[in-house]
Amino acid sequence: MSPAPATGDDGTGRPRRRPGQLEAEVLTILGAAAGPLTPGEVRDRLDPQGRLSYSAVVTTLTRLHERGAVRRERDGRAFRYGALSDPAGLVADRISRLLAAQADRASVLRRFVGSLTEQDERLVRELLREHPERD
Repeated sequence: MSPAPATGDDGTGRPRRRPGQLEAEVLTILGAAAGPLTPGEVRDRLDPQGRLSYSAVVTTLTRLHERGAVRRERDGRAFRYGALSDPAGLVADRISRLLAAQADRASVLRRFVGSLTEQDERLVRELLREHPERD
């Protein structure tokens, strides 16, 4: 996987990732792997040049595990991680958590729907038709 597109500079000349981008990249790597990976294996696949810190990968994997997006299994003194979700699931979970934290959900949803492109609005309508009301 190639390095993330530049969204700014972190002072080291390396491009900064957008919020959530590293998590999505990690899930993509785990989803494509034949089996669970160690943090070092994830880092090596994300950044073969070694510019990404090991601790950033461990922190990201730990957060994903806490949210139920990855499974973790002991391998000696270390852990191996496997994907339970995909990047789209991660974004959907983030949206659900943000919405759940709001007292006036109707206003948030109204503004969200109002900001959709016509194409996205059509897609949301189609998806709602596919999922009839839940009991």
